[in-house]
Amino acid sequence: MKHLIILADGSADWPCPSLGGKTLYQYANTPNIDRLAQMGRTGMLQTVAYGFHPGSEVANSTILGYDQHKVFQGRGVLEAASIGYEMKPGDMAMRCNIINIDEDILKNHSAGHISTEEAAQLIDFLNENLATDKIRFHVGVQYRHVLVINGGDSRISCTPPHDVPLRPWRPLLVKAEVPEAQATADLLNELIIKSQKILPKHPVNIARAEKGKDMANSIWPWSPGYRPEMKTLADSYPQIKSGSVITAVDLIRGIGRYAGLKIINVDGATGLFDTNYKGKAQAAINALKEDDFVYLHIEAPDEAGHEGDIPLKLRTIEDIDKKVVGPILEAMKDFDEPVAIGFLPDHPTPCEYRTHTADPVPFIIYKPGVEPDGVQVFDEDSCKEGAYGEMDGIDFLPEFMK
Repeated sequence: MKHLIILADGSADWPCPSLGGKTLYQYANTPNIDRLAQMGRTGMLQTVAYGFHPGSEVANSTILGYDQHKVFQGRGVLEAASIGYEMKPGDMAMRCNIINIDEDILKNHSAGHISTEEAAQLIDFLNENLATDKIRFHVGVQYRHVLVINGGDSRISCTPPHDVPLRPWRPLLVKAEVPEAQATADLLNELIIKSQKILPKHPVNIARAEKGKDMANSIWPWSPGYRPEMKTLADSYPQIKSGSVITAVDLIRGIGRYAGLKIINVDGATGLFDTNYKGKAQAAINALKEDDFVYLHIEAPDEAGHEGDIPLKLRTIEDIDKKVVGPILEAMKDFDEPVAIGFLPDHPTPCEYRTHTADPVPFIIYKPGVEPDGVQVFDEDSCKEGAYGEMDGIDFLPEFMK
């Protein structure tokens, strides 16, 4: 049997007053996702282990069966892996956003969704002005990049910028958790302040300002860690002789690399509402003809949730239903080998709250020949009545792979 997981990042939500108290899944038109729920068994999944921040690195790697108490090293190391950086002894890697600040306010975490092409010029500029033999910036995707400090101490407190839109940034600067990490905290804060002095002068930012776009006028490093010890999925599941991951997000690529999955890139996959949904669906269909396991990740609902844009998030959910789940279900009819399908968010990103929460998420597991549980629609309330009840996230993949 083949196995496909469709991950709709951040698509779960809270009841919205503007939608008559319904969640987005309850309000949206999702006939294909509902059909998958009718065919399969459902439940609620606790994807964020107690004591962990509800980040995508925690939730996605938990869904893939990794115990965070054993493997968690933050987001930076995963994104370093995604761009092919081999961690050296003593390396501490961090996610390094390029953000927009407006005087004392952290306006947004994405510098107005800056393009990768623009950001690459700024990363080169930062290396020319701030890098040393111990400090190096590495280009990622759009606003998401990597900072590596050899000899850095990860015992520091950092704030994810997407958690604090429109908040004063100075109180959120890096803090040492132990005295030994003070030098690392001071270094990072110095890099932040220096970046704010030089980035506005770069031609990329001058051009953005002239067009009325947000400038990428500060770095914001966070989520430090060292190389994690992660077994490949094939080591845990012999039936996975080959597998792949399809995503526009470097973090998910990094998890995929450590999991032993090959990376499939799709033209036009942006991680935003304008992503190439149909291309990603077709890539998953094609991959299943050769691979035993495919992880199809779609970022768009999460980004809409961070923007607090309910109509846009509804649109992304309905696009996933129509352009991803529908074509995949249709294609599965012609497959010679049966395909198990899992569908779920990794965490909620409520539009009202504009950042991740650790609430359980609804999920579907469909396996040909398994009796459905009677749940007729997919949403945060209906799936509470599903056969699986509430499941610990670490148990999802073993159940899916049975």
